[in-house]
Amino acid sequence: MDTRNLVRGALIAGTSAAVTAVLVTALPVVAGQGQPSRGAARIAGKPNLNGIWQALNEANYDLEQHMARPALQLRAGPYGPVPAKEVIALGAVGSVPPGIGVVDGSIPYQPAALAKKRENQQNWLTRDPEVKCYQPGVPRATYMPQPFQIFQSEKALFFAYQYAGAARNIYLNDPGPAAVDSWMGHSIGKWEGDTLVIDVTGFNDLSWFDRAGNFHSEELHVVERYTPQGSDVLLYEATLEDKKVFTRPWKISMPLYRRLEKNARLMDFRCVEFVEELLYGAYRKKPLSQ
Repeated sequence: MDTRNLVRGALIAGTSAAVTAVLVTALPVVAGQGQPSRGAARIAGKPNLNGIWQALNEANYDLEQHMARPALQLRAGPYGPVPAKEVIALGAVGSVPPGIGVVDGSIPYQPAALAKKRENQQNWLTRDPEVKCYQPGVPRATYMPQPFQIFQSEKALFFAYQYAGAARNIYLNDPGPAAVDSWMGHSIGKWEGDTLVIDVTGFNDLSWFDRAGNFHSEELHVVERYTPQGSDVLLYEATLEDKKVFTRPWKISMPLYRRLEKNARLMDFRCVEFVEELLYGAYRKKPLSQ
């Protein structure tokens, strides 16, 4: 799919017609390539973040530092944990690679919330929103193992994600509180020097941070910072606060890398269609064998 059509469709679905018109006509596009221009030139005196970006880490498996483990969902075995029966057929594909972590230390859960996190992990297959192709939320959308694209002009900022067609309109003029809580929240952006700062509120409580069961409530407040480290690297930092779940604010950080392939662009990943059998197969007149 041409990226311009992706943006246009996402905007029509999620924003007003007026905002749609402004963004689609204002964002710079390279003729014939379907992607915003790349280069060192600044935009209205600010860094040019236009491009396709992706994290290269294991954060979507587990934000915290972790060793490799045999499965995303485990049970007790005779000599240590083994894959739960629901995921054992996945073999090595369902294992967890080791990761150095993107959190400084441990996530500061309240005691009851930590118990829920561990319960989530033991029920990963049925609870993780990613399995059902729900919207990834913030900050998880940033480090999903798929790229996302930043569209920037002098008057507008828009983020499009390949995973599940997720999208965010970054308001540069604060329109006030979110009208309704949502998966991707309500994003207000500003510049602090060369750093793009995005304040995100208005979340529902349905998204997770990773496949390890780390979660939040509807009180989540995220402050993101995107700081150029050169033309093809961004330092991404996010401070997370949720007084219902955590004892204090905490932070994740990681580099984001520009995709440099020729004609790099977002592709279609319509995973909603891929999970129809999972979600609705049991309602067939003649269900398929499980």
